[in-house]
Amino acid sequence: MNLLKISWANVVSRPLAALLSLVLLSMAVGIISMLVLVNNQFQQQFTNNVKGIDMVLGAKGSPLQLILSSVYHVDAPTGNIPLDKAEKILNNPLVAKKIPLSYGDSYKGYRIVGTEHTLPEKYQMQLKEGRLWEKPFEVTVGATVAKNLGLKLGDYFHSAHGLLDDTHVHDHQDFVVVGLFNESNSVGDQLILTAQESVWNIHAHDGEEAPKEITAMLVKFRSPLGMVQIPRMINEQTAMQAALPSIEVNRLFEQMGLGIFTLQLIAFGIMLVSGISVFIALFNSLRERKYELALMRSMGGSQGQLFMLMLMEGLFLVIIGWLLGTLLSRFGIYLLNNYLSDNFHYNLSALQWVKEEWYLLGACLLLGVFAALIPAIQAARTDIANTLSEG
Repeated sequence: MNLLKISWANVVSRPLAALLSLVLLSMAVGIISMLVLVNNQFQQQFTNNVKGIDMVLGAKGSPLQLILSSVYHVDAPTGNIPLDKAEKILNNPLVAKKIPLSYGDSYKGYRIVGTEHTLPEKYQMQLKEGRLWEKPFEVTVGATVAKNLGLKLGDYFHSAHGLLDDTHVHDHQDFVVVGLFNESNSVGDQLILTAQESVWNIHAHDGEEAPKEITAMLVKFRSPLGMVQIPRMINEQTAMQAALPSIEVNRLFEQMGLGIFTLQLIAFGIMLVSGISVFIALFNSLRERKYELALMRSMGGSQGQLFMLMLMEGLFLVIIGWLLGTLLSRFGIYLLNNYLSDNFHYNLSALQWVKEEWYLLGACLLLGVFAALIPAIQAARTDIANTLSEG
């Protein structure tokens, strides 16, 4: 007796009941899997990009906005601050490293950042072709920018004010590509890096020298004492703002976590309903097939075989539902990635696999076992004589 073939035949013989169970289960698995993948990849990217940055110095405003704009480059800056005042404040033995950032212009939606060579060092960005910028209006381009815009060594372009293509274009000055970076899996892949003088000079008017201002300063301290003393001093005694990425990012993920947890609860509720649907389908199938099961017993089938037959039908349904849900989550990641890539230049991988998905498979298998348990026990206890006599 081939239990696999018989149980599969029983599943496909009731397409409507099986379809209802599969739709519910695949929806639940797809939602949970997609949430797990998105949360996991966002945390990885946020953690990698903030590594080595203890504090961000910038203009007064929202500390989270300052972090998002200067570390992740997904928000508008809070304003500019004088470079000399920032340097004076951070000329402190507790400061190990500081990286200035000047920005406000872009090219086809990708931010142009005036900075020092310490920024690509911080993100461990390696050159693929060419060299790092040396003079104003020379740029070295991140891997994602070069790939999406087709930039090559020697190409020229004009910057636009802000991050929109339809804003004012600075067509009086060319930027030239002198280098291309390899992919670093960091926010640096989304940036066009140049000298700070490029950002200052592009906004100079009528030959006047532009003020030497920066948008933010990324700071790393020598010891935890710096994180205790310097941010408080800046926030209390200056017109500037010091934001701590560790605090703001944790706060952001706490807010995101509440929404993700709520959606996961809804998905688990759908999964529970799908388990009830599997139970009802198997229970109805048992009532319709009592005579068939009794014949199988009379032809030598054991109680254990009938028990396994019903159990395997439940497992077939949940395994197929898990597979469909996993494919559904990948399709959702693909669509979300297109949106994030177009609007924020961040990428999500639909091919990544995380351990939580194995736990999800285990939960589906348990659901299938519990849903099929009562029908399987009743099938094993089928009364041969009474059932056959009833016809």
